[in-house]
Amino acid sequence: MLDSVLRHLEVLVSHDTRNPPRAITTGGIFDYIRSQLSGFQVEVVDHGAGAVSLFAVRGNPGRVFNVHLDTVPSSPAWSADPLKLRVTGDRAIGLGACDIKGAAAALIAAAQTTQGDAAFLFTSDEEANDPRCIAAFLARAHGFTQAIIAEPTQGRAVLAHRGISAVRMAFKGQAGHASAENALSLSAVHNAMRWGTGALDFVQAQNHLRFGGLTGLRFNVGRVEGGIKANMIAPSAEVRFGFRPLPSQDMDALHAQFRDLANPEALADYEETFRGPSLPSGDVGRAEERRLAARDLADELDLPVGNAVDFWTEASLFSAAGLTALVYGPGDIAQAHTADEWVSLQQLQGYADTVQRIFETH
Repeated sequence: MLDSVLRHLEVLVSHDTRNPPRAITTGGIFDYIRSQLSGFQVEVVDHGAGAVSLFAVRGNPGRVFNVHLDTVPSSPAWSADPLKLRVTGDRAIGLGACDIKGAAAALIAAAQTTQGDAAFLFTSDEEANDPRCIAAFLARAHGFTQAIIAEPTQGRAVLAHRGISAVRMAFKGQAGHASAENALSLSAVHNAMRWGTGALDFVQAQNHLRFGGLTGLRFNVGRVEGGIKANMIAPSAEVRFGFRPLPSQDMDALHAQFRDLANPEALADYEETFRGPSLPSGDVGRAEERRLAARDLADELDLPVGNAVDFWTEASLFSAAGLTALVYGPGDIAQAHTADEWVSLQQLQGYADTVQRIFETH
C-alpha cells in the first residue's frame, strides 16, 4: 500500500498548487485525481479565484472525507525543488506532503484497493482563507451526516480546536508638531498603543478559561503602522491583529470587548477580515454535545483520539452546518508550512491502512 501512496504523492506534489497566487484551474491535479477514481461519480467545479472542488462518490456513503490540495508558497530556504518528491529512509519530503497531499494520496490508494461506499471532497482554497469550495458543498443537498477532514494530526482524531478571527483597526489623529501639550491624546499611534496595552491585559485575564484541554484566549498583534516622523503627531495608524477563542467563547462578544477598549474618538474603523468558527461549533452546551458525537464517531471507526489543538481547520465549517466532524490525518503540524516539509512514512502507511479498513467495513 505504501508504494502506491508514494506513487500518487509524487504526482500530486509535482502539480503546482501554491496559494497564493490562486491560479489553480480545473485541469492539472484534478485531471489526475479524476483519472485515478475509476468507479466513482466525479464532479469538478470552478468556484472562481483559484477555488476548485472535486466531489467523488461511490455507492451510498453517509460520510465524506475532505482534503485540501492547495499549499502555501515555497520559501527560498528549500534545499531542493519543492515540487519534486524525495523519499528518505523514514520520510517523504515535498511541498504539501505533510499539509496535506499525503492524505489525498492515501485516500486515492485506498479507494483503488476497495469496493465499499466512499465520498471525497478535494478542494483548492483552504490556504486562501476564502472557503468557497466547502461553502458551495454545504449549500447543496449533499445528504451527509459525518465529515472527516484531513489535516496533520499525527494519526489521531482531533475533536476540538479554536476558532479564528482577523481584524483591521484604523485610528485617526490630528497632525501637528510633536511639542504640543496635547500630543499624547491627539496622536493616532498613541491611541493605538493604548488600545494594545488594554487588549493584552484583557487577554491575560482570560487565562483561567478551559475547554477540552485548551486553555485561555490566543491573541497576536501581527502588524502596526502609522505616523510620519518623530517630531510630528501621527494623523493615522493601523493595527492588524488576530485572536483564537475557545469553542466555549462567543466570537461576537469578544469583538465587542476589543472594540470597546479603543478610544471612540480616535477609532476610525474596526473591520473583521476573516472568521472561522471553533470546532465543535455552537454555544457551550451545543459544542459539548457535538464534541461527544465526534468522540462516538472516532470510537466507531476505531481511531485513536488526540488532544484538542490550537490551529484552525475547515472541520469547523462542517460542524457549523450540523455535521458530526473531526480532524484526522498523517503528519505533524510542526512540519506544515516549513522549508523541506515532510511527512513520516509510518504515518502515511498507518493512515492509508485505516482509511482502507473504513472503506471495507464502514
